[in-house]
Amino acid sequence: MPKRKAAIAAGSVAALGAAALLLPNANASQTDPSGDAAPRTFGANDVPDLAGRLASQLGDAFAGSYYNADKQQIVVNVVGNDSNAVSTVKKAGAVPNQVQNSTSTLRAAAGTLRSRATIPGTAWSVDPRTNEIRVTADSTVTGNRWNTLESTVKSLGSGVATIKKSAGTFKTFVSGGDAIFAQENGGTVRCSLGFNVTASDGSPAFLTAGHCGVAAAQWSDSAGGQPIASVDQATFPGDGDFSLVKYDDPATQAPSEVDAGNGQTVQINQAADAAVGQQVFRMGSTTGLHDGTVTGLDATVNYPEGTVTGLIQTDVCAEPGDSGGSLFTQDGSAVGLTSGGSGDCTSGGETFFQPVTTALQATGATLGAGDAAGSGDQSVDPGNTADPGDQAGAGDPSAGGADLSGRSENPGAGGGQAPEVGH
Repeated sequence: MPKRKAAIAAGSVAALGAAALLLPNANASQTDPSGDAAPRTFGANDVPDLAGRLASQLGDAFAGSYYNADKQQIVVNVVGNDSNAVSTVKKAGAVPNQVQNSTSTLRAAAGTLRSRATIPGTAWSVDPRTNEIRVTADSTVTGNRWNTLESTVKSLGSGVATIKKSAGTFKTFVSGGDAIFAQENGGTVRCSLGFNVTASDGSPAFLTAGHCGVAAAQWSDSAGGQPIASVDQATFPGDGDFSLVKYDDPATQAPSEVDAGNGQTVQINQAADAAVGQQVFRMGSTTGLHDGTVTGLDATVNYPEGTVTGLIQTDVCAEPGDSGGSLFTQDGSAVGLTSGGSGDCTSGGETFFQPVTTALQATGATLGAGDAAGSGDQSVDPGNTADPGDQAGAGDPSAGGADLSGRSENPGAGGGQAPEVGH
């Protein structure tokens, strides 16, 4: 019997929006005759590795880092007037930025917010670009709750945290509709598949949002259809928002790719940590393809269901049904799973994502067919893939990747397009 092929590519929907994958510029190093290296050009994916090395070298003088996309430079925050630390950063090819707040100061401030102001409808994350904690309150935070939040922020001291209001409300993005479905309490729940993975026991599986895994134990690829996958692990709320869902048929071939719509796919070749300032792309079953920028890390979000920590904050929009969908980069790196946020894709908003690296570590899963680089068996239903030439270039910067520009389709219209399972 031929193996069953799952044509459920991550975020499988027709795309919406005019987001485009841009070719990354090649790295180019420069030298400075004065002794310190001049700033080098980097890709956003270089930030975690370089920042990690410098954090080890600088110790308490290191206060975070971010990516300057316009100049393609990595900026490293250095506390105070430590000339040795500044020199170390320059020699690494990064740009030093002298700041007031240390990492320990910002962590202590976040701890104070957690103990005094864990209020539903609030969120905070570290923004290394301002060297502050950015606190956001949605439209439900009023009266005494707003006063408590505001007074707590002020108690942290000058220049440690800022506070702003959001017009929407923080919520998880679960809804009824297409993509992956579950029947719960007499109704249909819809989420989005994030990334196909291989579970620690070798079975095919996928990652999606934890609040989706908590909402229902079995998932289908069509509304009212037979379940094709069962939840193995789920975390929500608490230390993350992710779940591992195993395909019921062990012969399922789960491609390591994101379906970008219009028959085009982006190959996912690795998992990567996010960097503030990095351009990212999101696929979801309601709104399709949208892009934006990472604006904060280690975010805490106080949803009505409970507090979730360790998230990525972005200015990418999302709507109900997009939960669990893929957050990825132009070069095919898996970055996050859609958790929740405020606003929508008409008026704009902000969205939080579960880091993929954390989810993989916690569940013991790997990207692709048992290969962390995502280079395993990536067979898909021919009806849902790009032409061989298009697919070969997807996720390959040198080949240009999938052409995702100029999209205007609404995947949510007419009930959407459910992923197919063929034989």
